[in-house]
Amino acid sequence: MSLKEYLIDKIKFIIFYVLLMSFISAVVYLDGLVKIRLGNILYINAIGLTLLLLYFLLDYFPMKKYYSTINYIAKNRKEDILTSLPKAKNYEQALWSEIVMSIYREQQQKLDKLYEGKKEGSEFIDSWVHEVKTPIAVSRLIIENSWNKSKNETLNSIEEEIDKIDSCIEQALYYSKIDDFSKDYFVNENNIEKIIKELLKKNAKAFINKKISIELLNLDVNVCTDKKWILFIIDQILSNSLKYTDEKGKITINTETNNKEKVLIIEDNGVGIKEEDLNRVFNKGFTGYNGRKEYKSTGMGLYLAKRLAVKLGHDITIESAYGKYTKVKLHFPKLMDYFNLN
Repeated sequence: MSLKEYLIDKIKFIIFYVLLMSFISAVVYLDGLVKIRLGNILYINAIGLTLLLLYFLLDYFPMKKYYSTINYIAKNRKEDILTSLPKAKNYEQALWSEIVMSIYREQQQKLDKLYEGKKEGSEFIDSWVHEVKTPIAVSRLIIENSWNKSKNETLNSIEEEIDKIDSCIEQALYYSKIDDFSKDYFVNENNIEKIIKELLKKNAKAFINKKISIELLNLDVNVCTDKKWILFIIDQILSNSLKYTDEKGKITINTETNNKEKVLIIEDNGVGIKEEDLNRVFNKGFTGYNGRKEYKSTGMGLYLAKRLAVKLGHDITIESAYGKYTKVKLHFPKLMDYFNLN
């Protein structure tokens, strides 16, 4: 900050001072009752001007240092702005410093969020690539070893692996849309029984291959949701049940209704979840003991299901006993509660 810039900044104060001293000098000089010589009036103005210049000098150098620091930060784009900002010299500077720090913190939070999103996306792609490579590799092995098998058996095995690839691709598509969710959903009344039957048809081969029995109870219930998204959410839950249920196991799908909500329950008598893993099953990328030890898993299915369910105004809870059962509950609040939630 140059002296010229400082004086221009103070121009209103200087004009006020000149007008005030001129007025006082004129009144005193022209007052017939008070006899003051012109020399004394000039002396008073000279002293006033000296004090004014002294004030400007004492005020200018701290201000110059303050604005020089600000100018250096602005030109060099220092990252650590919060600690680099000079100490405010007055109330106005304190307010501006607070505004700058507030904007900086807000932008930093946005950058952190973008970074986390990019990191999350990169981690998802890595895990997705590893997951999708497995059925491709298995398909190649099936083809290589197909010489001693029937054509139908080979085709069925390849189709099963293609279904796994299709499931991986669908998961990736829904993951890519999760941030633009508000642009692509329509909530209306849907029948749970129709949704479940559609998903059972889709997963029929998995049920048949593992000889898993299915029991459907009280499914003729209507809920307010988006059909496309809820199909994906329930499919992720059902796929998990199929994956972690042994051959000749059983999956029960039921609904319960109370004053506050309707609940879809998908229960299996599979391997269950260890108690220490229960609170983390919805975390991104968490595979738990089962996913690491015995099954190939990216840990993204339940994570996506939970996030999408919450965005729809629903919720997912889970209870399990290791080695006995797993029960996943999808909660649909009643219509009034749903609108209060949103």
